[in-house]
Amino acid sequence: MNAIPETGFLRLPQIIGDPKTNTPPIVPVKKTTWWLGVKSGRFPAPVRIGGGRAVFWRVEDIRALIANA
Repeated sequence: MNAIPETGFLRLPQIIGDPKTNTPPIVPVKKTTWWLGVKSGRFPAPVRIGGGRAVFWRVEDIRALIANA
């Protein structure tokens, strides 16, 4: 958990990893599994910033997810 900041926002590739950019996963699941988990409430809900299509997750929510795992 030291690789992620204390506060702020993360994009999905930063959370589940991205082999194209060699970004290691924080939560090692596939994209479909992640979105099913968001829908079921297992994973935190996203935050839309700026009213656009950009979707982010609060670092605090991801840290809480890891701590409770």
